[in-house]
Amino acid sequence: MSTLLAPPRPRAATTTRARRFAALAVLMLPVLLIAVDNTVLSFALPAISRDLDPSATTLLWMVDAYPLVLAGLLVVMGSLGDRFGRRRMLFIGATGFAAFSAAAAFATDSWMLVAARVAMGLFGAMLMPSTLSLIRNVFEDRTERRIALAVWSCTFSAGGAIGPLVGGVLLAHFHWGSVFLLAVPILVLLLVAAPLLVPESRDPHPGPVDVISMFLSLGALAPTAWAIKSMVHPDERGAAIAAVAVGVVCGIAFVRRQLRARTPMLDVRLFRSVPFSGSVVMNMTAMFSLTGFLFFISQHLQLVAGLDPFAAGLVLLPGTVLSIVAGLVVVPIVARVAPRWVVGVALLFSAVAYTMVAVLGHGASIAALAIAFVMLGIGIGASETVTNDLIVSTVPAAKSGAASAISETAYEIGAVLGTAVLGTVLSLAYRAHVVVPDGLPSGSHAAAEQTLGGAVSAAADLGGTAGAALLDSARAAFDSGVTVTSGVAAVLMVLAAVGAWFSLRSVER
Repeated sequence: MSTLLAPPRPRAATTTRARRFAALAVLMLPVLLIAVDNTVLSFALPAISRDLDPSATTLLWMVDAYPLVLAGLLVVMGSLGDRFGRRRMLFIGATGFAAFSAAAAFATDSWMLVAARVAMGLFGAMLMPSTLSLIRNVFEDRTERRIALAVWSCTFSAGGAIGPLVGGVLLAHFHWGSVFLLAVPILVLLLVAAPLLVPESRDPHPGPVDVISMFLSLGALAPTAWAIKSMVHPDERGAAIAAVAVGVVCGIAFVRRQLRARTPMLDVRLFRSVPFSGSVVMNMTAMFSLTGFLFFISQHLQLVAGLDPFAAGLVLLPGTVLSIVAGLVVVPIVARVAPRWVVGVALLFSAVAYTMVAVLGHGASIAALAIAFVMLGIGIGASETVTNDLIVSTVPAAKSGAASAISETAYEIGAVLGTAVLGTVLSLAYRAHVVVPDGLPSGSHAAAEQTLGGAVSAAADLGGTAGAALLDSARAAFDSGVTVTSGVAAVLMVLAAVGAWFSLRSVER
């Protein structure tokens, strides 16, 4: 592994500890913003639907356009940052993201909002790899860098978890556009403070811009990400399979081109390092675990337990806080304990969380779910700190932007998989158990058979004893699906812990 370490280089411009951590605080602004943006929109969809009256397909694109573009462009933008300057890419990304967030907030029709979300994904892809690679540049001391990466990981995980809380507060008092306008003051602060605190960095020998590789990277990631999200819909399954085929062909062509290039856009030889590859997979697994859990717990708390979005967010707050604490506490631990132990045990915490939900089933109380999320948060916070440190510390510093992009892509693909895979299992179990009474219009009947939200709306329209019976059946069916889903996820987390044990066994403290 030592052959992958960076050669000595001059110290960064941020020379004092206070300035380094001030720079870290500035770099956390876009991380928190983008993490919150991943989850906050779902709470604004009812209000958006009332104002803009989108079709079902358009509504889906409002949600999916942003993460699909983001995932598809992360590697490209990480490579451009290596070549043209990571801080420069951060500034361009922040300016564009703020501008199109404002455009989304004042969208007057549904496709204008979709277009703004596409642009936000484009500029968001400039932000995320830049933050992680700039941390590598600012923090040369291994212990300080671990602390910085712990803060980065916890900020990203916490942002996703507090999104529902933020959305609940904003939507209770303001127009739905406020969830987008939140980005503007945060990014303005970044643009003011970053030139004073964050030094520029780039690859000193970047080579020429490889446009073909950029298109191949986009062709590999974007169709694959879309296919993962679309595979659950029977009417889109054929297109999803075709998209996977396109992604595989582009991916193979991309790898072959990188192996032949004198200065590759992405050094795929990095994946020959088992610790590097293992850390990337563990990153993806952690986000799979987090987003899968949030997918069903947010629905249970609101549609089964009857909490409003703000109260549901409060239930998740202890787990969010302890995720941050675990990410920081693990720094001195991993200096004394081998990473395979730390990551393996952390992933077992996630397995315990899912096991609790699977065992308790429909009888799980709000307190029990909060405790389960605490266990999950501790596991996510600890594992992400260690794996992010391994990813950025086992590659040459000049390639930190590309390595950061790999880490970010793992995050996004993990998030997509968590929702798609566990969401599919949950949906299948729900459909198998829900009992929908006769007498509903065909549209309401189909909606009640498909989702818990559809059943809640149909029960309200039906009313009376029949409506109450449908609501009880739908809630029980949903929780039966949660039980099955949690059991599947628990097994996957145990397998991931075993994988971490073997893939990280050569890594020293």
